[in-house]
Amino acid sequence: MSETPSTDEHALRTEALYQDRLVPCYAHRPDHLDAMFRASAQRRPQALAIEEGERSLTYAQLDLAVGRLSAGWAARGIGSGDRVALFLGNRIEFVLVLLSLWRLGAIAVPIGIRQSAPELEYMLGQCGACALVFEGTLADRLPRPDAIPGVRLLVHCLDADESPEVLQAADLPSVLLTDVSCDPPILASPDGLSDQAPACIMYTSGTTGHPKGAVLSHLGFFHTARHYVHRFGYRPDDRLLLVIPGSHISGLLAVVVVSLQVGGCLVCLRQFHAPAVLQTMQARRITATVMVPAMYNLCLLQPEIATYDLSAWRIGHFGGAAMPEVTIERLAQVLPTLQLYNGFGATETTSAVTLTERGDAARYPDSVGTLLPCIDIRVLDPEGREVLPGEPGELWIRSPGNAIGYWNNPEATRATFVAGYWRSGDIGSVDAAGYLRVFDRIKDMINRGGFKIYCVELENTIQRCEGVVEAAAVASPCPVLGERIHVFVHARAAIDPESICQFCRSQLADYKTPDFITLSPTPLPRNLNGKLVKAPLREAARAAALQSSDH
Repeated sequence: MSETPSTDEHALRTEALYQDRLVPCYAHRPDHLDAMFRASAQRRPQALAIEEGERSLTYAQLDLAVGRLSAGWAARGIGSGDRVALFLGNRIEFVLVLLSLWRLGAIAVPIGIRQSAPELEYMLGQCGACALVFEGTLADRLPRPDAIPGVRLLVHCLDADESPEVLQAADLPSVLLTDVSCDPPILASPDGLSDQAPACIMYTSGTTGHPKGAVLSHLGFFHTARHYVHRFGYRPDDRLLLVIPGSHISGLLAVVVVSLQVGGCLVCLRQFHAPAVLQTMQARRITATVMVPAMYNLCLLQPEIATYDLSAWRIGHFGGAAMPEVTIERLAQVLPTLQLYNGFGATETTSAVTLTERGDAARYPDSVGTLLPCIDIRVLDPEGREVLPGEPGELWIRSPGNAIGYWNNPEATRATFVAGYWRSGDIGSVDAAGYLRVFDRIKDMINRGGFKIYCVELENTIQRCEGVVEAAAVASPCPVLGERIHVFVHARAAIDPESICQFCRSQLADYKTPDFITLSPTPLPRNLNGKLVKAPLREAARAAALQSSDH
């Protein structure tokens, strides 16, 4: 049945995307993310766009700074389709670089600042990055120049109190970010830039142990941000706190892009520390947050929380883990005007495909919400047959936010993006009323305070330690972080658990370091087919966690 065109901003129409998908989309939308940002700048030129510490920029100032930096990139030969990596924390420069690349049609590659040198080296090489923008304090984390031959430009980002020394790197030109900008500024994106073009490559760990680069489009970012704006009721006078990493999809989409789309003010905080968060929220009159449940819990544990004026705080979004019902109840008591919202999504869907309605977090604490416009979720059994409402199965998701595919990885793209749907690898159900519940993960993953750790990646790393025969990582329950990492190791001879942790720290992001290590004198349990059986290991980890809490 054909659809009648409409001028309603909520109007949908089916469109052919990325050559092989038919997906409902908003009929009325900007051409790309730069056009979205410039529309906000034109509506609210004198309004504050971003704050960080004592620094701030209005929308007009940010727009001009973006234009000058875009001109600087272009002068150095960076343009449409080029990949530029951002090894930056939550700071004004992160947003400035991001927007300047989007203005050129270049592709941003945000990388978490907790990644190790080997991880950074792999990502830079896999995506073919031509430039890297990094914080001065992270210089010691950079790979050797000969390990990243494709990176022809290194750009230093310094704080006011840091020494302005240019990075010494053989055969790699390095400049300060402040020296890149030039005039005349580029005021708009090139004609013909499509919203189906890649905006970002965001790396997500896979069961093979190597991260995969999900290619996310301008269209996908815009659609998911609009879903947040409509569902939560964001307004131009909102002030959103960025305290989760902007390099993660939740921080980038649900905070940064949402704020830019609605014309709000983005307040950057470089790291989470509960007292500092509460002080910032009071001083900056924060109206909305996106945090993992552990962060809300840590704020509640502050004895002086009742002394802060948090009356402006009305939107509290969480995801990445279930919110304990006791935490929901305590937040309602301490902050009666705060509305909590849960959601479900992934990097491959450009964040949320479901969000809860107002009041649902308390009424349906086990649900991650209902479908958003344009979204379709099918629940299929192992044979690929749709199950009845309420029955569990694998979640297959169709959305305009679905990634175009994985960068330079056609095999993974073919296996994961099927018939216009993304195979999530998550087990869940959708009831007759449309509420989604997620029960477990087919993909073996640990969620440590919102940071996702794939067991295979960690196990492969540990098995490279001298003397280790086999290793198995499982989740250990934690009342604050949700889950911690418990690793069972069988070795040929005595081995020091701390040496295993030290090796992990040298190879992986710090949050992937095991919290507990159990040395097994016998081989780890396997079934008749020789496959590792983790069920008894999970039980042992739970028992150890309970015993530890009792003491």
